Amino acid sequence: MFTKKIDKRIKIVFLLIITILFLVFIRVFYIQVFEYKKLNKLASSLWSRNLEIEADRGKILDRNGEVLADNLTTSSLVLIPNQIKNKEDTTKKLANILGLSYESMKKHVFKNTSIERVHPEGRRLSYDVAKKISDLKLDGVYLVKEAKRNYPYKDFLSHVLGYVGIDNQGLSGIELQYDKYLRGENGVIKYFSDSHGNKLSLSDIYKEAESGMNVSLTIDINIQKSIERELDNIEEMFNPDMALAIVVNPNNGEVLGMASIPSYDPNKYKEYGTSVLSRNLPIWSSYEPGSTFKIMTMASAVEENVIDIFNDHFYDAGKVNVDGSVLKCWKSGGHGDQTYLQVLQNSCNILVKTGTK
Repeated sequence: MFTKKIDKRIKIVFLLIITILFLVFIRVFYIQVFEYKKLNKLASSLWSRNLEIEADRGKILDRNGEVLADNLTTSSLVLIPNQIKNKEDTTKKLANILGLSYESMKKHVFKNTSIERVHPEGRRLSYDVAKKISDLKLDGVYLVKEAKRNYPYKDFLSHVLGYVGIDNQGLSGIELQYDKYLRGENGVIKYFSDSHGNKLSLSDIYKEAESGMNVSLTIDINIQKSIERELDNIEEMFNPDMALAIVVNPNNGEVLGMASIPSYDPNKYKEYGTSVLSRNLPIWSSYEPGSTFKIMTMASAVEENVIDIFNDHFYDAGKVNVDGSVLKCWKSGGHGDQTYLQVLQNSCNILVKTGTK
């Protein structure tokens, strides 16, 4: 009896061990097969760090390939606080170069983070400033490439082209409308560090940035220059509240030139208010041409030999009923019998053809 009890207990213990091992095996299998990517990503995030490299925006070109918007290469300041050995000395030196107070710079240098971008003071640095920082050779201080948007024609076509923000995102005009094509895809430098931020002796991984697509417009920069020049003359002579001009190819509707005043320099858009930045007058400022368009109607009719401006006669009775609506001439009682040339001279609204002489 005693031996049987022992055998039974051994079997129970054995079964428990087998069950536990089976559960462990199932768990390991689940982790290796189903949780592998997730856990590998979490593990990688503990010891890998990414320095993003900004992609160049695509260029904006006129119909002949003339560059209307391109990029200038600049540098931006990035810190890895855990790698900075002498933080006080680093803070003083960087603050002096960037023209910041010690306290302002200290917030970046002493920040408890893996990577710190000095924003906005350390963005889009000039060559001279970037060189001064590079020459210091400070631990944990890096300069990464960034592209700054450049508009070589300054205020020419400014309302059409628009402008971009500090992160090179389109904020208005063509820059905003086609942002997803112009933006490109950022690259990255991946390096490895321990839990204290110290760089490990492993090779960095570099992924090259992909520039955005170029966008070609129907604009002709030579026609645009003429428009801009004439608008400047108008502004100088008459000082109007606003003025605008559009040149369109009548055969296909292509816009060859478009401008309005007041305009602005998109390279310095922060110096202007929304009353200037958001006023692309040829697009949103609606104005009925009224009787001035009668010239276009007459010119078309003459071109197609539909009328004889001297011999065709019309009668203006002052009003006419059109499908239940009464249309009136501006002159009470109308102008009576007239030739088509007189119709244009008097700017008649109501015309009934009476014959030809």
